[in-house]
Amino acid sequence: MIEGKITRISGPILYAEGLEGSGLYDVVDVGEKKIIGEIIRQNRGHSTIQVYEDDTGMKIGEKVFSNERPLSLKLGPGLVGTIYDGIQRPLETMFNNAGSFLAPGQRTEPLDIEKKWQFEALPEVKEKTAICPGFVLGTVQETASIVHKIMVPPNVRGRVLSFFKGSGRYTVDEVIAKTELDEEIKMSHYWPLRNARPFSKKLTVSQPLVTGQRVIDVFFPLSKGGTAAIPGGFGTGKTMTQHAIAKWCDADLIVYIGCGERGNEMTDVLTEFPTLIDPRTGRSLMERTILIANTSNMPVAAREVSLYSGITLAEYYRDMGMHVAIMADSTSRWAEALRELSGRMEEMPAEEGFPAYLPTRLASFYERAGRVKAMCGQEGSVSIIGAVSPPGGDFSEPVTQHTKRFIRCFWALDRELANARHYPAIGWIDSYSEYADEIKEWWDNLDPRWSELRLKALELLKKEQKLEAIVRLIGQDALPDYERIVLIVADMIKNGFLQQSAFDAIDVYSVPEKQIQILVLMMEFYDRGAAVIKAGAPLSKLNSLAVKDEIIRLKTTVPNENLALIKEAESHLDEQMSELERLYSK
Repeated sequence: MIEGKITRISGPILYAEGLEGSGLYDVVDVGEKKIIGEIIRQNRGHSTIQVYEDDTGMKIGEKVFSNERPLSLKLGPGLVGTIYDGIQRPLETMFNNAGSFLAPGQRTEPLDIEKKWQFEALPEVKEKTAICPGFVLGTVQETASIVHKIMVPPNVRGRVLSFFKGSGRYTVDEVIAKTELDEEIKMSHYWPLRNARPFSKKLTVSQPLVTGQRVIDVFFPLSKGGTAAIPGGFGTGKTMTQHAIAKWCDADLIVYIGCGERGNEMTDVLTEFPTLIDPRTGRSLMERTILIANTSNMPVAAREVSLYSGITLAEYYRDMGMHVAIMADSTSRWAEALRELSGRMEEMPAEEGFPAYLPTRLASFYERAGRVKAMCGQEGSVSIIGAVSPPGGDFSEPVTQHTKRFIRCFWALDRELANARHYPAIGWIDSYSEYADEIKEWWDNLDPRWSELRLKALELLKKEQKLEAIVRLIGQDALPDYERIVLIVADMIKNGFLQQSAFDAIDVYSVPEKQIQILVLMMEFYDRGAAVIKAGAPLSKLNSLAVKDEIIRLKTTVPNENLALIKEAESHLDEQMSELERLYSK
């Protein structure tokens, strides 16, 4: 262990000498309390250290000890359902041990080292079995929803098992196998959180991450393995949208990172998530969720590292062949931590005081998403959904602009929609998705009309925006009927399709089949209505049709398991439109 001493203190940034033999990003124990830190700069015997805990009261001259290893996470059974801070300290365990306030230097094992897990070895695995990194030795039932695969760690060099225990009950630190190089394999291993975990091959994205939110799934879809950003000002519903996606999306595992958010918001997450019921299993949502909590009053260095902790956990489960979704709330607070640390190190600031390497750090986070063929041969994916909190809702600020360079799905939250209680408040003018072409085949197998209907509905909404500008100047009555019907159908789309209530038992989640069938009826109403108006029917006749309101109410009246009821609305639409067509046919 290399020993040095503190020469200067600047908030969470410390300067030390005597650590020449340590490597960049090595973990250190600082001061008498041995608080956790990390070497972030080496310069001719002078080391710059960022600490992940409160260093109030620390003095110059206190000792620093280097552990000569990078900051790493312990990966193994017991991760799912746990609430961690940014450096993988289990908050519930620490609360039970020491009370409500964390003392500097307080340590707790990230995984329960006393609990014995039932390990089921694969039948083909025994001594002399040929292995490789990522090779699956067996499984552990981690929760009722998650089967945890025990894999050969990526850094194991041996290629043959010389010893294997087989099925049984073991702790995470017990040796269950050895290689011919006498390397020990346990049910847990450490991995440096700043290093992306290796995989066999990167695959193109082809399947949507189905969220049950109509504005996302149909208009601005995200693929499994894709990246998305949710920018919006205070109160526009970023956290609420992420909660809805976390609960209802078809990912196998959720990693929720509360990065620099207000304590009351994080408290809501921590108290609400354990009570939520997973709609797929009927059990607690925490059985397929890992929470990382770093509130705004926690040390900024821990906030900075929490995103890397979350993505490392996600990659670990991805390597098991799972589809993982990360909710990062929010990357703006993470960028603010970078700005503060950069200022403490007296670095030259770039735009709005952010460090010049902000785009690089954002890229290193978002580019760890993707759909891959894991080293064990199975397909897995990591999807990243990052919330951005631009000051004053200004999307031209640096974090939002740099984020747009590295993501392909942009869900822009609209202040006017949020004020009108239209949720999700995802604006259809500024939002976009570049995944529509990649997932088109999936939707075509479900309903080949998806792409055409999507483009047609978006075009109607854009046309309605232009007409609204005219209406504000000269009034709606000045528009001809063939343009006023655009306003009527656009309102149907907004109220009956895009707006979705999280408090309605039916409307809270829509299966893809229901989504597309509702949109089909709305577009048919528009096409046939426009034709009837062209034939001479007054707009008032079309606007008074009972089926118009019936279509708008379908989202709350038709359960996902009884889509046959939509056929009734389709029949009513045909009857009432046919009557108008008969009356005004030439």
